[in-house]
Amino acid sequence: MTSSDPRLGPAFLRPGTSSFAEFIAEQSPELLPSRRALPPGPPGGAAELAPHGTTIVAATFGANGSGGVVMAGDRRATAGNVIAQRDIEKVFPADELSAVGIAGTAGIAIEMVRLFQTELEHYEKIEGTTLSVDGKANRLSALIRGNLGLAMQGLAVIPLFAGYDELAGQGRIFSYDATGGRYEERAFHSVGSGSVFARGSLKKLYREDLSAEECVMAIVQALYDAADDDSATGGPDLTRRIFPVVHVITAAGQQRLSEDQVAAVADRVVAGRMIRPDGPAAALETGGPNA
Repeated sequence: MTSSDPRLGPAFLRPGTSSFAEFIAEQSPELLPSRRALPPGPPGGAAELAPHGTTIVAATFGANGSGGVVMAGDRRATAGNVIAQRDIEKVFPADELSAVGIAGTAGIAIEMVRLFQTELEHYEKIEGTTLSVDGKANRLSALIRGNLGLAMQGLAVIPLFAGYDELAGQGRIFSYDATGGRYEERAFHSVGSGSVFARGSLKKLYREDLSAEECVMAIVQALYDAADDDSATGGPDLTRRIFPVVHVITAAGQQRLSEDQVAAVADRVVAGRMIRPDGPAAALETGGPNA
């Protein structure tokens, strides 16, 4: 490729930043999701019309997360009190060893995920190596911070990021706020309107020695509990055969579980709820100092 190539301008051939988002901000800022102008209207009007997605859950498995991390999301998007979509996907691969789940304004969130995926791929091509897990988490934080203007108008994006850290040999989870604040979570976390109920469920189900299969089961149970108490979270749809999206990330890479695999887990969860609607109970510790 030469500088006389009519398909590419000089900016594409000039050495520069390894950040694709910074390159776009310099060359074509109007393409960034955060630079989109809103039509005139009352404050918060766009937020009421835009579909929103929830709930996302992540948990590590193995001793100190050494096995890896599982991330899953329900499939419902809502617009006010209306179900806008029953089978939206909210969990996406970021690269071979990480995934990102979205809660908040669905359209902007999906665009942000695509930009984040391109950001990681661009860095790898320019630098010849992949970003560390902390580096990936920081890049996502910068993208969220760039959306602050729209977030102040009600169009916030609150993702959950998880990946396998090859240097530390463990799965790691990061949460964010609307300003781009980044926080590392321990063991498990959830975001979205059903997150409080999902975390409450995981508090009684989570153990550090969970296997990958047991972690998937615990997360699907948590999503079921979230849907049981939060109308914006969709539970397993047995009639339409719509089930959560589940990603398992280990040192060997990332795998999205097939529809059949997730359906088998969801069918077991629903069958158990027929007997015990509130779900499995946590075993009580006995014989300890506080017993």
